[in-house]
Amino acid sequence: MHPIEVLERYWHHTSFRPLQEEIITSVLNREDTFALLPTGGGKSVCFQIPALIQDGICIVISPLVALMKDQVNTLKAKGIKAIALTSGMSYKDLDTQLDNCIYGNYKFLYLSPERLQQPLVQERIQQMRVNLIAVDEAHCISQWGNDFRPAYKNISVLRQMHPHVNCIALTATAKHNVVDDIVENLDFINPKIYKASFARPNIAYNVIHTDDKLFQLEHILKKYAGSSIIYVRNRRATSDIHNFISAKGLSSTFYHGGITNKEKQERLYQWTNGQKEIMVATTAFGMGIDKANVKTVIHINLPESLESYYQEAGRAGRNGELAHAIILKQHVDEDHLRNQFLSTLPSVAFVKTVYNKLCNYFQISYGEGENTMHQFDFKSFCSHYKLNASITYNALLLLDRNAIITLTQHFNFRTKIQFITTNTVLFQYLETHLDLNILVKVLLRTYGGIFDYETKVNLSLVVDKVNLPEKQVIAQLQRLEKDEVISLQMANTDSEITFLKPREDDITINPIAKTIKQQHTLKHQQIESVLHYVKNDSICRSQQLLLYFGEKTNKTCGICSVCIAKASSLTTNTNEAITFQIIKALQDEALSSRQLLQHIQCSEQVLLKSLSELIEVNKIKLTHANTYTLV
Repeated sequence: MHPIEVLERYWHHTSFRPLQEEIITSVLNREDTFALLPTGGGKSVCFQIPALIQDGICIVISPLVALMKDQVNTLKAKGIKAIALTSGMSYKDLDTQLDNCIYGNYKFLYLSPERLQQPLVQERIQQMRVNLIAVDEAHCISQWGNDFRPAYKNISVLRQMHPHVNCIALTATAKHNVVDDIVENLDFINPKIYKASFARPNIAYNVIHTDDKLFQLEHILKKYAGSSIIYVRNRRATSDIHNFISAKGLSSTFYHGGITNKEKQERLYQWTNGQKEIMVATTAFGMGIDKANVKTVIHINLPESLESYYQEAGRAGRNGELAHAIILKQHVDEDHLRNQFLSTLPSVAFVKTVYNKLCNYFQISYGEGENTMHQFDFKSFCSHYKLNASITYNALLLLDRNAIITLTQHFNFRTKIQFITTNTVLFQYLETHLDLNILVKVLLRTYGGIFDYETKVNLSLVVDKVNLPEKQVIAQLQRLEKDEVISLQMANTDSEITFLKPREDDITINPIAKTIKQQHTLKHQQIESVLHYVKNDSICRSQQLLLYFGEKTNKTCGICSVCIAKASSLTTNTNEAITFQIIKALQDEALSSRQLLQHIQCSEQVLLKSLSELIEVNKIKLTHANTYTLV
């Protein structure tokens, strides 16, 4: 079958995006292939179509569980057999799924680089008829790449297990040195390297300096009506911003890692299908989501790197129409960015301290602890050892990323309940335990199938419906468990820790010390690059981004905030025109700068400058109500 036929059959498209067909042809020709396609370039198709054409299964390495699940669900919806080996899977389930890959005509096996290190997984992959190795987010293999993960260095074991199978590496953002690292670490032979331009000529990159972000946000959303994403730094801000813009009459919803899967699906559906125009989200949102008509992407806070900013901004304008990527910046943001990402970087000594205390916390003896799993209450741990929460959290992430531990954050981990008696016995029991009637009825009416299988239960929801204190509801559940009416698993922690190595204190941490220091250096460079970008008002913003990724061009975009400002300054009588518009607007009534900005097409900075000049020449004055009026 020809690639275009597969594209039409499963994706219902009649043509490829730039470079897709060349990359697919290279893969089908059994070449080791590197694909650098910016966000929205359609990377997944580049390995999925060759895998579908050839006999056997494609092994896909990905660091992102959410993205793995999304791609597997998408493939399944197309009638394509795919499996993802996610964390939390029991040995029995893992064993079964791997057998399915060998004997069940599956076309795709998605797994993390850490999962690949398991002996059982390697043993079964050796038995599979592998037709392609695909390494997604390949920049994670480089110590100088965004989000370096040491486990990526071990992916080459797949090349040893299947030496005749070619490999494709895919990423959206990588500098030259990172590309070289990827090619070397994956043991590529005469690789075919395909790089799409980072230029997005239809995106107007803007940095707006303002002392009132909320006013600017409302102004932008009304000016550029249409599908939008607003990126914020934390979960609380998603609901706060959503509430603010909803109160202004704008159609909005919000999304973050703490809401339930059902809520995520509902809100994503509402936004994707245009029922809600605006999505307020943390930066994890958007990965793997291909919505073509996003008109505006707004960052309320400064991004932590230009790599992440380019990917997030690139979710706008995928239909090729004019779109806007806007950063709102206040004078205090520079300090906030450094404080959030640089002052909380843990030193090697602090990482050793956290690791040592973690081992003590779970009473792990020297030389022991490998592959043991523990329920982990992060707040209790920090309180017990009087540790700074932000730096400790980053230390745990470093230990996770460097494969010392696995940190699984549950957040919305639910209590699990199943009724293990019959209907008849249950109602006989309730006749003599009347105080449990309401709780049992709430469980039965809220959760269908709770008799048939272990069901995740939202304890907060049950408490609200029963209208009793949480402690009393828990006590009732424990009575039902004791009387063998239900099976009960209580979720009393927010995380889970798995130790991947035996405890050897400093000897465990010393091998990753150099990597930790290197990652700190990289983070400092990334933060400084962001600050240079938002402060540089003399070079076209598109040119700045292209140069950062090693792509030089003399052509300015003509639509970014820098280009527009330069064009305005070259236009004759621009200041006179703005002055005229201000005086005309003030003839009928006194107006604030906000109200004037809605009348006049210019930036806030230009308006304020013109107002200041008019006050100096005594043509207007500022009233006690903070409005401007003619003298």
